[in-house]
Amino acid sequence: MGKLIYKDSALIGLDINTTEVKVMSIDPQKKLVQGYGAIDVDARSMRKVFDSGDSYLSTKLKALFSEKIVGKITGDNVVVGLPTSRTYARTFTLPRSAEKDIKEAVELEVEQYVPIPVSLLYVDYEVIARTKEELTVIVSAVPRTIVDHILDAVTSMGFTTVAVEPSINSVARLLRNTEEGNLPTLIVDIGPANTDIAVLDGSIRVTGGATVGGNTFTLDIAKKLGVALENAHQLKVLNGLNPGPRQKKIAATVEPSLQRITSETRRVIRYYNERISKDTKLEQLLIVGGGSNMPGIGEYFTNDLLMPSRVASPWQEINFGSLTPPVKQFRSRYITVAGLASLSLEEVWK
Repeated sequence: MGKLIYKDSALIGLDINTTEVKVMSIDPQKKLVQGYGAIDVDARSMRKVFDSGDSYLSTKLKALFSEKIVGKITGDNVVVGLPTSRTYARTFTLPRSAEKDIKEAVELEVEQYVPIPVSLLYVDYEVIARTKEELTVIVSAVPRTIVDHILDAVTSMGFTTVAVEPSINSVARLLRNTEEGNLPTLIVDIGPANTDIAVLDGSIRVTGGATVGGNTFTLDIAKKLGVALENAHQLKVLNGLNPGPRQKKIAATVEPSLQRITSETRRVIRYYNERISKDTKLEQLLIVGGGSNMPGIGEYFTNDLLMPSRVASPWQEINFGSLTPPVKQFRSRYITVAGLASLSLEEVWK
């Protein structure tokens, strides 16, 4: 029944994290953006929402939908994206004989690597490969309090949540279709305050992260060059790491933060190669997120990690039509929510 009712309806993507909340609705037939918007939120207040519940998120959602929408958001079915840093993902193998007791096996695995009792988690899993001898299983877990408090706020707006997923999964969905994401790929999603790192090999296989983001780069430049934050932002997005008279100074200021990201990226690569797939070569690194708007960042990752790297721009399959699109330097911040809004109805109702 659900498939018939919602077959032609647009799903609303709602990306919720500690620095901003974004929304987008896309016509599933025409791949046309119907409406979008974003609102900044206070990190401390959002952490309170996640951990103990608070009306702050409901208030911000009301402001977003009443004041910040470009175009029009229609419908009431929402796909919610959670901060990847607040979720746990792991890929592991089981003997084929364990399939009949797979739920118990998954819970045992979760107990070993998640520092939270299973009873306090929502746990989902999928068998992503089978051989005669073993199963390959990917597991996602998230604290129940985070999901419940977010869904309370979404429900208070009159929406129905039809799916919940880590934000990196929605990024992967978009990249898989637009940026040769069928290749074994590293994703580096640089948000305002945090960076999520993942291996996409058919599905997300392993994740990692660093507490560094686009705002960190701006603060680095402001502090070390002695300029105002607004000027530092301009230096970051206009000059960045591109060759020029200011390149050396700017590069020196952001180098320690970039190294924190590439160090964690190497750790994710090493884990993938040693624990998950010794024979698969990662073919590319794609950079997304609001912090990817620093010129030359793709070349930096290429040179530092010795892997072809570039800033992803998956907008070729999504059309803003008559809507004024986000300005170029802010467009990358909407990749996550576009991926949420691109979830197919078949994926929701299967």
